[in-house]
Amino acid sequence: MKRTMCGILSLSLLLLGCGSALAEGGQGEHRLLYQGHGSLRIVTAEGKVIYVDPYAGEGYDLPADLILMTHGHQDHTAVKLIKNRNDGCQVITWKEALVKGEYKTFDLGFATIEAVQAGNNKNHSIKECVGWVITLSGGMTVYATGDTSTTEQMAELADRNIDYAFFVCDGKYNMDMDEAIACAKLVNAKHSIPYHMAPGKLFDQKRAEQFDVPNRLIIPAGEEIVLE
Repeated sequence: MKRTMCGILSLSLLLLGCGSALAEGGQGEHRLLYQGHGSLRIVTAEGKVIYVDPYAGEGYDLPADLILMTHGHQDHTAVKLIKNRNDGCQVITWKEALVKGEYKTFDLGFATIEAVQAGNNKNHSIKECVGWVITLSGGMTVYATGDTSTTEQMAELADRNIDYAFFVCDGKYNMDMDEAIACAKLVNAKHSIPYHMAPGKLFDQKRAEQFDVPNRLIIPAGEEIVLE
């Protein structure tokens, strides 16, 4: 994993402009922008743009190729922020991803999107929520739990060798920090990342540091990383 800034890109990319470099996927690199709260943007190596649970932060300027939403709450469904969409842009919500109890998989060519279990008894019906396992070219995998507590399927994900896994840990509407830590250890991704940490906040450094797992990766809101 590399954190990158436009200033360290090659001269040729600088001549093209940092924005176009990102839109082209960083010359064969997958990039992930943590926008804050539960919102992610992925730019694939092929230049395809994926938004997950749009709501928080900045970075909605790139035209979308795919928009994913885990459930219907307003802090995960602000599609109005995405002003531009490329031809053929797909929107996949929990409604298409979970049909009559069956979790669907979508092969889009540039990515495979697999819906997985999500939800809790208090605030998020397991019948109306999903998480996502996103597999990019080269086999790179990103798991976004969505709003959830521990699910039965998390134990199965341990066999998937997930590269990057995002775990909610707000402790108000979803599982608390201790449970999120236990889930991260269960999934055992190469990089475990806290998100959706505190209602009303894009990011909470103090809570992020409490996410005490050996393979922890803290990504502040607004920071973009290269997936590797």
